[in-house]
Amino acid sequence: MIARVIVDVPVNRTNRPFDYRVPEWLVPLMKTGSRVIVPFGPRKLQGYVIGLEEAAEQGAADKLRDVEQVLDDQPPLSDELIRLGEWMSKQYLCPWVTALQAMIPAVLKGKSEKWLLASDQLEEEMCGRSPLLWELFRRKQLPLAEVEKHFPEEAMLVPGWISSGLLSTGYQVTDRVTRKQQSFVRSLLTREELAAAAESLPARAEQMRRVLQLLIEQEGQSFSVKMLQEELGITRSPLKSLESRGWIAIEQLEVYRDPYAHRRFAAAQKPVFTDQQEHVLEAVQLSIKKNEYGAFLLHGVTGSGKTEVYLEAIEETLARGREAIFLVPEISLTPQMVEKFKARFGNEVAVLHSALSQGERYDEWRKIIRKEVSVVVGARSAVFAPFQNVGLIVIDEEHESSYKQEETPRYHAREVAIWRAKENNAVLLMGSATPALETYALAERGRYTLLSMPDRVGNRPLPRVHVVDMREELRSENRSMFSRQLHEMIGERLARQEQMVLFLNRRGFSTFVMCRSCGYTLRCVHCDISLTYHRTNHTARCHYCGYTIKQPSHCPECQSEHIRFFGTGTQKVEEELARLFPGIRVIRMDVDTTSRKGAHEELLRKFRTGQGDVLLGTQMIAKGLDFPRVTLVGVIAADTSLFLPDFRAAEKTFQLLTQVGGRAGRHELEGDVVIQTYTPEHYSIMHATRHDYPSFYREEMLQRRRTGYPPYFRLVLITFSHEEVPVVIKAAHLVADYLRPRLAETTILLGPVASPIARVKDRFRFQIMLKYRDESRLPDLLAQATSAFEEWNKQQKVLMTIDVDPYVLL
Repeated sequence: MIARVIVDVPVNRTNRPFDYRVPEWLVPLMKTGSRVIVPFGPRKLQGYVIGLEEAAEQGAADKLRDVEQVLDDQPPLSDELIRLGEWMSKQYLCPWVTALQAMIPAVLKGKSEKWLLASDQLEEEMCGRSPLLWELFRRKQLPLAEVEKHFPEEAMLVPGWISSGLLSTGYQVTDRVTRKQQSFVRSLLTREELAAAAESLPARAEQMRRVLQLLIEQEGQSFSVKMLQEELGITRSPLKSLESRGWIAIEQLEVYRDPYAHRRFAAAQKPVFTDQQEHVLEAVQLSIKKNEYGAFLLHGVTGSGKTEVYLEAIEETLARGREAIFLVPEISLTPQMVEKFKARFGNEVAVLHSALSQGERYDEWRKIIRKEVSVVVGARSAVFAPFQNVGLIVIDEEHESSYKQEETPRYHAREVAIWRAKENNAVLLMGSATPALETYALAERGRYTLLSMPDRVGNRPLPRVHVVDMREELRSENRSMFSRQLHEMIGERLARQEQMVLFLNRRGFSTFVMCRSCGYTLRCVHCDISLTYHRTNHTARCHYCGYTIKQPSHCPECQSEHIRFFGTGTQKVEEELARLFPGIRVIRMDVDTTSRKGAHEELLRKFRTGQGDVLLGTQMIAKGLDFPRVTLVGVIAADTSLFLPDFRAAEKTFQLLTQVGGRAGRHELEGDVVIQTYTPEHYSIMHATRHDYPSFYREEMLQRRRTGYPPYFRLVLITFSHEEVPVVIKAAHLVADYLRPRLAETTILLGPVASPIARVKDRFRFQIMLKYRDESRLPDLLAQATSAFEEWNKQQKVLMTIDVDPYVLL
């Protein structure tokens, strides 16, 4: 047998399968999708089996090198995911192995030590004369390295024992066993024998009697040792005494690390659907029932009940024996979403997101691959959930830029979801109050079915929006970060004991530090970026590379004492609120306050239970959150993202204002939104105040057509970086000169030019941008350019990245 293996060497010249011979003794374990250890040059590397075939002629396999080890009993990659990896490699111009690694948990990617585990089927009489089986029966698990060292004569028999179910394998990664074990107690006696044993105990053996009584009452049940100690108030000593008498067994069993084990979710009642929800569901469910590919864009205003539509569509999918993937844009949405899903579908739900520990994420992933769950809720990478029969993929807030991966492989979850939906004859349901222009344009052209929900549930009104021109505030001598109107409304809400959300898309205390004497600005020594001042620890920090210095008392340039902090960050707003409204309870959510595990959920729980008057935060509070008592949303500076060097700046501003405004007045109490801006006449702000997506869409499409940006053109951004400017310029021109004569006439090549942020982490950056329409040859041409560049780049070590359909142009 020959295994075709993608080896873990992520460079262009090895981006293909390599053939290896499968030794006879490994044939029972070898499956497509398994991880293997293979020799590659002088090294031994991990690889992925993408196919198995018999040798075309006798002796052909003998010329090949052998697979040395199979790392999985159950392959982590299905045939579908292997094909997806190949497609991603071509679509996003990344190594195939990098695409495959994006699909599996981190613990399967790192350096792992293989362990041999005894299964429940291994019984004493099966061990015979095998010292290895006796040792495994006694210890339950052994490192494979120890097996090969101490039981070399039996190592060749291990694959056969694994295939028969007597043994299995596990992994120990960075000193953490990825399978969590707990001690459990089970009875070795019948109910009558237990009763007799309890009677025979002396009067002083009260703790032992309590254990036996529980085993009698809950006949056939196993109990964790930890639970027995807590519930019965006993020590471990009586358990050991019962074990020594042969009445109970104490054994190590595997348990899942469940991040929600401590939570109880009450079963949710189905709502009464509105007419518009019924209309949307009818179209989606019809497609689900047909078991055929269908793509829908659900354009529904904030509070229109999109989530209930998603839940009902998932229920229909599960009723047909198929599986569902539900994507949320970022981690701040997960706790509230998980609560809704757990309440509706109970243990059918697995959760995948980056806030879980590696062990928790691995266990959730194993629930999927073992077919113990039918629904996955998670952020971007959950689109790779190893389901075998996907029937529905939902992308909530589909416009979000966090669905685009900014490191290799630079995939977009929406494009991957489309591929998987087509492959599985599944339904793709995308929803947003502010769809991405590209998505809405495709819906208008018929690529997706456009569904609309223009009204809030219960016909509740959208919040009243008040635009405040901050230039007028300055003319009126108000130099506070709060306009007079917002200040007054905050006071009213405090008096009425209602809650507020204040939004500012800048963390830190101030955005830059400048000397008022000479104009010197504190800048990062490694990046072309000004430092942000953080009041809590009195430091100035670079938000690109993490470079940090202590707050200076004098200007480093002229030694003046007049060094001041300019701009506003969330820390500064928090301090100002405390000064203006003594006793106000502020809950701040930004990267600084949510870096600790579980911090998102804890802060949102405090706000939901009324322990805070104001939820103050950055982009993470702008979407998806639903609090009944929030009646005021204040946008401190609506212009933050409006004038960035990004063609999507107006679109992002409109989306943020609409989304954050949608947090107000979602239930019985009516809501107000105050937008503070220095450019109230800008069309993105004007249309956001009227909740008018169609008008914004038409005006922004005119701008995109005039400037030649998506959806009228597609983009490819090629970025080069190196420690020396001449080298990076030469590399950029080399690739540009290769591409220019080979591109179609309709393709526009811009550059090479310095990137908007010309230096990051001491590396200088140049870029080329391609604008193209339907040029099917472009991926192949870019792959050829990469090969030519790699030949030149062997000595120079220039880093070149290719981003197809980029979201970040800085």
